[in-house]
Amino acid sequence: MLKGKKIVVGVTGSIAAYKTPLLVRLLVKEGCEVRVIMTPVSKDFVTPLTLSTLSRNRVISEPFRATSGEWSNHVELGIWADAMIFAPVTANTLGKMVNGIADNFVITAYLSAKCPVFIAPAMDLDMFNHPSTRKNIDILRSYGNFIIEPQIGELASGLSGPGRMEEPEKILSIFKIFFARQNQLLGKKVLITAGPTIERIDPVRYISNFSSGLMGVTLANEAQSRGAEVTLVTGPSHSLSVAGGIKEIKVQSAEEMYKACMKSFPQYEYIIMAAAVADYTPVKTAENKIKKSGDNLSVDFHSTVDILKTMGQSKKPGQVLVGFALETENEVASAEKKLKSKNLDYIVLNSLREKGAGFGTPTNKIKILNPEGVIHRGNIKPKEEVAKDIWDIISKK
Repeated sequence: MLKGKKIVVGVTGSIAAYKTPLLVRLLVKEGCEVRVIMTPVSKDFVTPLTLSTLSRNRVISEPFRATSGEWSNHVELGIWADAMIFAPVTANTLGKMVNGIADNFVITAYLSAKCPVFIAPAMDLDMFNHPSTRKNIDILRSYGNFIIEPQIGELASGLSGPGRMEEPEKILSIFKIFFARQNQLLGKKVLITAGPTIERIDPVRYISNFSSGLMGVTLANEAQSRGAEVTLVTGPSHSLSVAGGIKEIKVQSAEEMYKACMKSFPQYEYIIMAAAVADYTPVKTAENKIKKSGDNLSVDFHSTVDILKTMGQSKKPGQVLVGFALETENEVASAEKKLKSKNLDYIVLNSLREKGAGFGTPTNKIKILNPEGVIHRGNIKPKEEVAKDIWDIISKK
């Protein structure tokens, strides 16, 4: 599975660097070609000789070799690699990665990466729990990096808590799963919707909802990473990182989303409708701003076109149609009814009663249903991980 893969292993100045030689050994044993890069400080924790012996390649820690003047090209290394894994990563290096402070060879290689990047933080629990560290991890995740969360355990300080670098065997397992998924959707055409729609009342007012679009975007990014050709139709959303290579169509209203989706609907093999589309739109949009007059204002609404139901009625054999349901009561029963009435293959259910789920959060907690009932019950986790769970299930169909 990993045979022939080209892996760059980056090491920074943490006591957890004692685990890196085992990680390198495991990767080489799997048939990977491994090149190790180090920050100058990391050499106080593990020697270049050890890592060069295990990797069977020269270790790089400086742009130039003092003895020969030979230049180590970080750009070529970024192009060469099939994946980069930085393990361990200190709080200091996290900050440099976020802000592009390229003052050592490890950061220059990271900034030159054209491949998936995995980051395994390691530090004492107070540092790991500090708001700046948590923010940096969230930002790096939003850049498309894969964060290998540290485990709870005994730390070098003698304290026990989160901050212990994940074990090399587990990291190897993560790599195997990643590369197994990488071509899972190769050649498949995927349509995903994300974000809210807005329905204009007048030139300055509209009705909408609190959807951020993050769940749909992470689903699109995950599909693209598995080899799919992805089209993402997004309502008004801000500060979302869409992976390169994804065709993005921006719309505002439910009507615009309907037209964008149905235009090429028959050509897609997977359709995931994660957008929070407005159910109602004003009967008439005022041409000018509505002035305040009196204590009450009445606006007449009519229902918008049901995009999901229209798709369910016209889908072809072989198309997989997935809907979303955000509920506040009778969650499973409501989701089952929606799944059946709209002729869906799957429906992803979350509840506003669950803390950390639904709109406006970086995390989610879902259930997945098919016509036979609930087939997946997830835990609270980052939406990027939720997207993996969803694709793991629906790609089997």
